[in-house]
Amino acid sequence: MSLLCVQNLRIAYPHSPSAAKLNWAVDNVCLSLDAGERLGLVGESGCGKSTLGRAVMRLLPASTHIEGRIDFSEKSVFDLTPAQLRHFRGEAVALVFQDPMTRLDPLMTIGQHCLETLKAHQPLLSQQQSKEKVIETLEAVEIPASRWFQYPHEFSGGMRQRVAIALALLLEPKLIVADEPTTSLDVTVAAQILRELTRLCRERDMALLLISHDLAMVGEYCDRLAVMYGGQIVEMGATSAILQQPQHEYTRSLLEAALHIQAVSSRDQKNPRRWGDGEMGRRGDGENFQAPIDRPLLRVRNLRKYYSLESNFLQQLLTKENKLIKAVDDVSFELYPGEVLGLVGESGCGKSTLSRTILQLVRPTSGNVEFLGQNLTKIENYYLRLVRRQMQMVFQDPHACLNPLMTVGESIADPLFIHKLANAKEARVQVIQMLERVGLTPAIDYYSRYPSDLSGGQQQRVAIARALITCPSLLICDEPVSMLDASVQTQVLELMRELKDELNLTYLFITHDLSVARFFCDRIAVMNSGKIVEIGITEAIFTNPQHPYTQTLLKAAPLLITN
Repeated sequence: MSLLCVQNLRIAYPHSPSAAKLNWAVDNVCLSLDAGERLGLVGESGCGKSTLGRAVMRLLPASTHIEGRIDFSEKSVFDLTPAQLRHFRGEAVALVFQDPMTRLDPLMTIGQHCLETLKAHQPLLSQQQSKEKVIETLEAVEIPASRWFQYPHEFSGGMRQRVAIALALLLEPKLIVADEPTTSLDVTVAAQILRELTRLCRERDMALLLISHDLAMVGEYCDRLAVMYGGQIVEMGATSAILQQPQHEYTRSLLEAALHIQAVSSRDQKNPRRWGDGEMGRRGDGENFQAPIDRPLLRVRNLRKYYSLESNFLQQLLTKENKLIKAVDDVSFELYPGEVLGLVGESGCGKSTLSRTILQLVRPTSGNVEFLGQNLTKIENYYLRLVRRQMQMVFQDPHACLNPLMTVGESIADPLFIHKLANAKEARVQVIQMLERVGLTPAIDYYSRYPSDLSGGQQQRVAIARALITCPSLLICDEPVSMLDASVQTQVLELMRELKDELNLTYLFITHDLSVARFFCDRIAVMNSGKIVEIGITEAIFTNPQHPYTQTLLKAAPLLITN
């Protein structure tokens, strides 16, 4: 008897009354899941993965059109009363969301979050019993009881995700639906969380539906694999069998895209980078490597960004010490014209703070940032604004960075108006040209669309176009492809490579995906606890890592094994 059984499920979201027919987000899906089994659900963004996961818990809008059946322990989920549904969610099936920060109340401590969840389902438990159960569950995901009174913003991304898992485990459900639970996490934290989830599933005989676009991760942690495309499951079976002998054309293309990124890039054979006898760089271990002859575009010297931990007057009086968080701690490196420098490290190590300090969005505590020969830490705001035309940023989540009330054309044209580079007529011409450059054609069609009308990959292309419209020399990319599936990742990375050659761009590329870093970057800097512990040519870092932390990162990275 299957724990979960989905039969001929079809789901269509509310549509315009003038629409001729329903647009099925999930189309005739059938699958089953046994107790203790781990099923991975993979596919491109917009294929219906998350819709299916939410349908299992009946979290879809009331006006959604649904056909077919979802049975849990041989009872129809669609026939549950509101009272039964409240018990079903959490006690039978629990959901772990992709971004826990958007699901946690910033005004509640971690302990209060857990107590509220427990009391809502088990009101007869005493305060002491409830607290003991919460502490036991938090310790199961390696969160010590000492962190009970802390708030979500005081936790790293990985620790917040552990809290989300603890909330899911608190009521001891029979099934966990994990929707991209590690997308924004570095490889070491992602590996810890997945090991934790699979261990707890094994110990408690819980089933796991793992929704992800990461084939390597699913291949390592799931027993079975289901591939979804266009709302349909096009292939399903044992994970090893599908990865070694994929039958469907889409599965093969997905696998080829993932392997293409994982493979060592042949970019140096196609476009060899000129490394000469000029200035020498140094790796974290002190060994020399050859740097390009060109003059550096960006030079960072002894950069520091410290934050003081706020305390009340009495604490300051008694301790007489100022506690500091060293987000960026004495960082030095050089970035050369036409180069791609990758910046990797765990969440909370200071990568994003470093990028914002380089742009002077955050002012450094000390140190220098020289761009095109100018020390950005010393110039006035007016001149800094002029320099920023040459330094642009591409963020991780394009949907969060694009104004939903502005059309694609308006969003891309906005920087031109901010920097007074064009009038309305000139801006329209430049935007249409840029849309064609980033592969959004017909450009005139995309010009009038809104971000909500686009897929994740298309939104990221808009974000890239917006960053490029001022013709910058340096592009700082903060996790630009982490939320995209393998096939779209490849498309975006190839586009960024083409634009680099065409527009003479230089990239500072921040990522937690080591395969992407190896595929795309000329050199890699490894960051840990605010410091760059190792820096060198990409292949040297991957084949002969010197620092223990670099070695730990490489060991934690999941790899696709296809034979």
